[in-house]
Parts: sequence; C-alpha cells; structure tokens
Amino acid sequence: MHVPGRRAADVEVLGSGYLLGWSWLFPPHVWHLGARALTEVAADEFDANAVRALCTEDPELGQAVALGVAAVIGRRLMAARTRLLDLYAPYCSGTRF
Repeated sequence: MHVPGRRAADVEVLGSGYLLGWSWLFPPHVWHLGARALTEVAADEFDANAVRALCTEDPELGQAVALGVAAVIGRRLMAARTRLLDLYAPYCSGTRF
C-alpha cells in the first residue's frame, strides 16, 4: 500500500493457495494493489476475460466464483480492521467523536 513519503506498507502476507487480487472481477478491472514476494513463487494466472465469460455462460459457476471472491474480501476486510484497532485503539481509548 502506497503511503506518500514512506516505503510501501505491508498490509497482508499471503501463503500458498491464496487469491492475490480480484480487480479482474469488478469493473473497471484496474489493478489497484501491489505485491512483492518474500520467497520464490509459483502462481496460476487466468485470462480474466475468459473467466468472466465462463461465469456469464454458467450462472452456477459465476455465483460460486463471486461468493468465493467475496469471502476472501470479507476476511481481508476484517483482518484490516483488526490491524487498525491494534494500531490506533491505544491512542483513542475512551474518546468518542
């Protein structure tokens, strides 16, 4: 994650079998996150247009893909919230805005 004037912040560490990104699924289909590898990586890459076409042709597949990606996004959102609480809660405890 880019923070002006600082090195890129590490937001998440992913392991084997994890989905790296989901911008391919949602318009405008623009990559908005970055990644760096800490070790050698073997990854599977899929043609986004072909996957979206398959999901359109097969609604059951489309729903399964959408639910799977939504579950990943939900887990990462909760993890990000937890990290924010860990970082900022000590400075704001007891204060209501």
